[in-house]
Amino acid sequence: MERTPMDNKAPLDVIAASLRRHRVRAGLSLSEVAKRAGIAKSTLSQLESAAGNPSVETLWALAVALDTPFATLLDPPRPTIQIIRAGEGPVIYSESTEYSATLVASSPPNVRRDIYRIAASPGPGRHSEPHMPGVFEHVVLGTGRALVGPTDEPIELLPGDYVGYPGDIPHVFQALEEGTIATLISEHV
Repeated sequence: MERTPMDNKAPLDVIAASLRRHRVRAGLSLSEVAKRAGIAKSTLSQLESAAGNPSVETLWALAVALDTPFATLLDPPRPTIQIIRAGEGPVIYSESTEYSATLVASSPPNVRRDIYRIAASPGPGRHSEPHMPGVFEHVVLGTGRALVGPTDEPIELLPGDYVGYPGDIPHVFQALEEGTIATLISEHV
């Protein structure tokens, strides 16, 4: 029996999405990635369209060109979701006044952040389509109750709770009580 390079393979659509995601995050054109990998631009275009039949050599060359581990092209990492409940996290107290600061997320190097105050009322919620690749959102609930995070797995937050989730996947903010207010920080890597 003749084996093709992709027998017992990761689905082509997973590889296609991984190639596109890594190329866009790197800010590279199809031409530049193809040149770096030593393959034809049309080959890369076909692979990003979930067509073609990539060999292990082609995928290795693309992983090197995109400066990403080979395995992430076949089995991309799952989104990381971080939850810190009220009363959790490292706290620093003031010596002279009733004041404390709880670190919920430190800034990685070379990151741009936008900070928003969210006021919402109960209803269907704000469903957001994926933002540009590399966006990560942080939400701290001030008052009320809300479902926040990935559309398929939102987290119920109470006052003081924090959730962090990838903003480049579908996500939701749905108030469950009147007077729901939160702080949203959107990181752009």
